[in-house]
Amino acid sequence: MKLGKATRDAFGLALAKLGETNPDIVVLDGDVNNSTRTEYFAKKFPERFFNVGIAESDLVGTAAGMASSGKRSWLASFACFVMCNAYDQLRMSVAFPSLDVKVVGSHAGISIGEDGPSQMAIEDVSLACSLPKFTVVVPADEAETEQAVQALAKIKTPAYLRVGRPKVPVIYENAFPFQLGKANQLRDGKDVTIIANGLMVSEALGAAEQLAAEGVQARVLDMHTAKPLDDAAVLAAAKDTGRIVVAEEHLLHGGLGSAVAMSAARQQPVPMRFVGIKDTFAESGKPEELLAKYGLTAGDIVREAMELMGTKA
Repeated sequence: MKLGKATRDAFGLALAKLGETNPDIVVLDGDVNNSTRTEYFAKKFPERFFNVGIAESDLVGTAAGMASSGKRSWLASFACFVMCNAYDQLRMSVAFPSLDVKVVGSHAGISIGEDGPSQMAIEDVSLACSLPKFTVVVPADEAETEQAVQALAKIKTPAYLRVGRPKVPVIYENAFPFQLGKANQLRDGKDVTIIANGLMVSEALGAAEQLAAEGVQARVLDMHTAKPLDDAAVLAAAKDTGRIVVAEEHLLHGGLGSAVAMSAARQQPVPMRFVGIKDTFAESGKPEELLAKYGLTAGDIVREAMELMGTKA
């Protein structure tokens, strides 16, 4: 797979384009607009851009105030800053009144690399999913990020969009359907299903190729929307393949794996394995080295899938 843009870059470009046809959209940033790429919107629409400074609670509160006054607020900061520092404001000022505020967490996961654990959001999806009425989206590549921005702009309820720092492989080269709450099946298979989102989607596809060489046919689902989850896709995967591996660049507790496990347990319990960050913080390092050290590679997915093949459904 060829390398494409970082999802943060795709977000910034899509947001600036969105501003051309949506005059009620306002964008707020926590003084990291050159990193979150809201700078693209700021350059085109300076009168609708607000740098709140390094004050995430104020960032959320101001966005909520604008939304309550009829504006359509998009706010952005590093995922760890906005989700962890401003969680109370997200809970009471955005989720509770169910305001039209789109929260964008950039530089998510351990793939931020050398910036280290203080800036690595590894619990943000869990926090976002725990907010009532929030839609939570983790796109896999630049094309899907653009589609996600467009789709989120059409709903008037709160949402969290997770984007990353590094360039990621291109998953979607041609036109494809994108619907909030509906997974995309990228590959069919009868032996095991790999469910992933974000940069782990490309690893899931790589794992499926390796498994095919071993005679194992793996279905691959891009579960871009962590909430609301596509229960129908989980049920079909459980019935058709009898085994599920979930892969995510997030703590194992509370993320995509937890949501898929709950869905499967409720509908059709099957043997499952989980690839993600175990109960630990990471460290500073090159993104590819960190992903390998903390078990977030195609090889890790293959190992879990092969172990499942020895488990009867």
